Amino acid sequence: MQSGASQDTKPVVFVLLDRFTLLAFAASIEPLRLANRTAERSLYDLSVVSESGAPVTASCGVEIKVDGALPDCPSGAMIVVCGGTDVGRAVTRPLMNWLRREARRGVSLCAVDTGAQALAASGLLDGRKATIHWENREGFAEAFDEVELSSRIFVIDGERMTAAGGLAATDLMLRLISLQHGPELGSEVSDQMVYTAPRTDTENQRLSTPARIGVRHPKLSRVIALMHEHIEDPLSAAALAQAVGMSTRQLERLFRRYLDRSPKRYYLELRLEKARRLLLQTDMSVISVALACGFTSPSHFSKCYRSQYGRTPYRERGVVDADARGQSSGPRGATLVALPDGALEVEADDLPEDEDDDAEA
Repeated sequence: MQSGASQDTKPVVFVLLDRFTLLAFAASIEPLRLANRTAERSLYDLSVVSESGAPVTASCGVEIKVDGALPDCPSGAMIVVCGGTDVGRAVTRPLMNWLRREARRGVSLCAVDTGAQALAASGLLDGRKATIHWENREGFAEAFDEVELSSRIFVIDGERMTAAGGLAATDLMLRLISLQHGPELGSEVSDQMVYTAPRTDTENQRLSTPARIGVRHPKLSRVIALMHEHIEDPLSAAALAQAVGMSTRQLERLFRRYLDRSPKRYYLELRLEKARRLLLQTDMSVISVALACGFTSPSHFSKCYRSQYGRTPYRERGVVDADARGQSSGPRGATLVALPDGALEVEADDLPEDEDDDAEA
């Protein structure tokens, strides 16, 4: 904590969760430090804590010493929760209870990167608008349907503020500096950071579809957008082609020309990418993940997943098979899988397919 803070100094406490993202943390704290330096007075009293007061290791392996534990936070401080990878394990009951107590005291609560999950799990984003890193969007939406989830880089909803991570944290802090101390100071801090084009809360997190795929073709972009919008209820190739005024043969040629794969294959890969994020970020059952990604047959989902990623959905979560534990194997053509709760479940290997339309020929 800084010394010599005056009465008009705003205390800001950064709560580092285990495996937090160093970039988002630095992008959050540096604008406030530079605001103090530029203003030549202590506008913000900055401190860093962890749940227990022990050093915290970032996702990149760098260990950060902290100023104290959660109970050591000054009263009335704005709290910034810094999340990162495997955030579900880092959000503990003591942390949630502490956040709820602070919220009852009326403090401002901010979260960067996946820190929004800590606020949501504590019930502090219910009925509010928020954002989270795009990679965690599907899992967050499935777990916290009471939150109005935005794809913007940052969201300010009263005393709750969330930023998607990375440099979006800087954009949020520059906005707060401008709101609290004037746009001139915000611009000066931006100049100090050599950040010449700060973004507003109207900006989306991800590049446009044409920019991501490196192709500017309006009909191709529209079809890909429709695929993203219909992951749970996939559209047929005929329906996609009709939506953009093309024949299925023309659509096939379009995808082959620009993306070197068929529309069916591209669509399947999108669905499997979402499935992988849900498997890694949520506690949803494998069957629920399959349904959320448009697969009505668990065996077909498992086969497609293994073909894409080299392992089955169950093993994606580190579940060992029964043979490795000295247990009996399942029926022929299947693997008996040990689930985390100790139960056994049969995972089909090469069972007959009933969803040939979803598979790439």
